Amino acid sequence: MPTRKESIVLDIFKAVILGIVEGITEFLPISSTGHLVLVDEFIKMQQSTQFTDMFNVVIQLGAIMAVVVLYFHKLNPLSPRKNTTEKRDTWVLWSKVLLAVIPSVIVGLPLNDWMDEHLMNWAVVSATLIIYGILFIVIENHNKQLTPRFANLQTLPYTTALFIGCFQLLSLIPGTSRSGATILGAILIGTSRYVATEFSFFMAIPTMFGASLLKLVKYFAHGGSLAGLQGAVLAVGVIVSFVVAYLSIRFLLDYIKKNDFKAFGWYRIVLGVLVIGYFTLIH
Repeated sequence: MPTRKESIVLDIFKAVILGIVEGITEFLPISSTGHLVLVDEFIKMQQSTQFTDMFNVVIQLGAIMAVVVLYFHKLNPLSPRKNTTEKRDTWVLWSKVLLAVIPSVIVGLPLNDWMDEHLMNWAVVSATLIIYGILFIVIENHNKQLTPRFANLQTLPYTTALFIGCFQLLSLIPGTSRSGATILGAILIGTSRYVATEFSFFMAIPTMFGASLLKLVKYFAHGGSLAGLQGAVLAVGVIVSFVVAYLSIRFLLDYIKKNDFKAFGWYRIVLGVLVIGYFTLIH
C-alpha cells in the first residue's frame, strides 16, 4: 500500500497523463471521452468514482480555453481592432454557433445521465471508434473530387449551422467524438475541411462550458468537494489539457491545409480493433 504522500504524487502524475490525453484528443476527431474511458482501465486515481466522473468532463475546460486563447480576436465582437462590419460579422458568427448547440441542449441534457450509466463502456467505445473511422475514409473518398459549397464561415447559412448542430447529437454516444461527428456532418453538408474544423472548435465553447458546469453542479449537489488534494488534481488536469490542446489545435489546422481526415479514420479503426482484442482476449 502506498503512503499518503506517495498516493498524492501518483494522483498528480495520473492527472498529468489524463490531461495530456484530453488535450490531444479533444479536437482531433478521435474521441476524447473514448480515450479517457480506455485510459481509466490502466490509470486509476485513488479518488471516488464521483470525483473521477466529474474530472473526466471538467478537464475539458482546459482544452476549451485553448480555443478561446487562440481565437480570442476572431471571436471577440467588442475588439477595438475591428471595424463596424467586422464586429457585426462576429456577432453573426456567434449567433450561428449558439443556434448549432440548441439540439444538444434539448436532447443532450435529458439523456446525459442515461448515457453515462448505460453507454460508458469499452464495447460501445470500440464500436463507435471503428464505425466512424470507416465513415471518415468513405466520406473523404466520396468528396475527393467535389468542390465545397461553403469555403468560409461568413457564407455558412443558419440552416447549415443548425444541421451541423444536429450531427453533434451523435457525440452523445461515447467513442463517437464531438469534433469527429460535427466535422463529418459539416463536410457532408458541403463545407470545406477548414470551415468544418473551425466551426467545430467554436461549437465546443458553449457546449463544453455547459457540460462542465452541469457536471460541477451535480458533483457539489451530491456532497463533492474540491478542497485539498482533489482541487489540486483537477487544477493540474485542466492546466495540462490547456497546454497540450493549444499545441494540438495548431497541429490540426496546419495538417488539414494539405491533408484529409483519412489518417484519423485508420487510427480509429486500428484502435477500435485493439480495444476489442484487449477486452475479449486479455482482460
